[in-house]
Amino acid sequence: MAEIEQQSMPFPDIKKRNRRLRRGIYLLPSLFTVANLLCGYYACVAALIGTNEDFDHAAKAIGIAILFDAMDGRIARMTGTNTEFGVQFDSLADVVSFGIAPAILAYAWGFRSGFAAIEGYHQLGEFAWLCCLTFLICSAWRLARFNVKGMEPGGNKNFVGMPTPAAAGVVAAIVHACHWLGPIAQKQWSITWFVLLPILGALMASTVRYYSFKDIPWTRRQPSITIILLFLLVGIVWKYSEYVLVIIAGTYAVAGIVLHVVRFLRHRMVTRTA
Repeated sequence: MAEIEQQSMPFPDIKKRNRRLRRGIYLLPSLFTVANLLCGYYACVAALIGTNEDFDHAAKAIGIAILFDAMDGRIARMTGTNTEFGVQFDSLADVVSFGIAPAILAYAWGFRSGFAAIEGYHQLGEFAWLCCLTFLICSAWRLARFNVKGMEPGGNKNFVGMPTPAAAGVVAAIVHACHWLGPIAQKQWSITWFVLLPILGALMASTVRYYSFKDIPWTRRQPSITIILLFLLVGIVWKYSEYVLVIIAGTYAVAGIVLHVVRFLRHRMVTRTA
């Protein structure tokens, strides 16, 4: 009887741990993560429908997912509700919204299944499939590495590698700006488009540092001109989103490369003089 009682003791402990786990799932940041996941799922469905308007809706959904992704972590830190469960849940949502969704959108917009019947386009489909898969693998790799190593050692100022929302934002911004053209009809432009995806994937998997914007004191008092400039920026994005979003996404992607080259050259000069 004593042995039976001892063997049955772990079960109440497991139940207690499960109850503690349930109490550790905070509602507010999880809602933003679910909203992020919903946007990613909607982007996949809209991209598969394949009309010009649906391509634009998919691109906008990825953009909205970026906003939700930025808000859930910040809200969790501000309210003290960040948990290990929330970190893992957020990463899984990011794989969908910033890995699967942009890969499907890029494939659907850059290659139509009807092209397979045209001579020479069958190879393009295989090339497109591999490029989109590379983007997806690199985004998952980037998220896994971030979960293990976090940000750059010594602070939270820079990301190591291009963030997955930024890479997905480049894809979404270009599709949003050119969605009215429909799927790319010319083979040479399709190849250029799909080559961009492995490049973005390489940036995500690289050690190039990108500014995180996490050291900006959002909760402190700011000059009035800062608020005016923010509202002006929002208005410009709202009115001229097709151009402004491409400029913002492209500038952020290129800025990391330029600064990385500058740091490399500066380090070479220092080592030579030393």
